[in-house]
Amino acid sequence: MRVIVLLLVAAFGLVACGPGGSSTKQYKISANSTSRVQYQVLDSINALRAAGGAPAVELNGQLNAAAATHSRDMSLQNRPWHFGSDGSSPLDRVARVGYSGALVGETISETYESEVETLAAWMQQDDTRAVILDPKAQDMGFAWFQEGSGKIWWTLVMGKRNVVQMADFQG
Repeated sequence: MRVIVLLLVAAFGLVACGPGGSSTKQYKISANSTSRVQYQVLDSINALRAAGGAPAVELNGQLNAAAATHSRDMSLQNRPWHFGSDGSSPLDRVARVGYSGALVGETISETYESEVETLAAWMQQDDTRAVILDPKAQDMGFAWFQEGSGKIWWTLVMGKRNVVQMADFQG
């Protein structure tokens, strides 16, 4: 299964690099496909991480919430960047949702492409690939906001859980 996912990601990457410029197709995400899309991306990322020797990550509801909030906010601002309209940083958003771990990184995109095509594009960039493959990451949040025009604002958040030591409970 992982080999198939890797081949699909590579194939989409090659399609994105092919002649003809931007695609005119319209990719729509149905309202009831959130889990399917999130787990497809999780499986693809874990396959990529395994191929690179990094441990698997788990989908985290708090990080999903932080990603969803930022995706919607980027749409409202009409620009893909890491700061919220209220000046919040990725660190602020992760703290607001109650994630007790540490932020490893955030990857964003403004596109009309599918989640698989977006992941393939992220893997072609050194900075976004580094976030996805960071061996410190243990948790992942992934969400999007799709406008009526079809434009999608993608956000991927990677986190590292805090490890509680027994010494923390000794007094």
